[in-house]
Amino acid sequence: MEKTEFRVLIKHCFLMGKNTVQAKQWIEKCYPDSCPSKATICRWFAEFKRGRTDTNDAERSGRPVEAVTPENVSEVIKIVMKDRKVKLREIAEMTQISYGSVFTILHEKLSMKKVHPKR
Repeated sequence: MEKTEFRVLIKHCFLMGKNTVQAKQWIEKCYPDSCPSKATICRWFAEFKRGRTDTNDAERSGRPVEAVTPENVSEVIKIVMKDRKVKLREIAEMTQISYGSVFTILHEKLSMKKVHPKR
């Protein structure tokens, strides 16, 4: 089961008036191979006691996780084709994306193995 489905089961136990030990035993009885930990169950019980009703992950602030977009890939291709000896750090500065994302684009998306090391 996925973690959101387990959260629904934990919420169900909370609404039924069970405590965390009873909830852990009940979920473990039904799903012995993939039961969440006691700490996870306790954390979600605490969230529901504070009034949380949603079982989905909360939105997080900051940059989006996925920086490897088709636009960024095409931009990196243009930069590399213009100068094959360009460094990863320079590409990252030009495109305003992280060094790791540039590395992922070059190595995984474009299958380029040899690039100049970071200096």
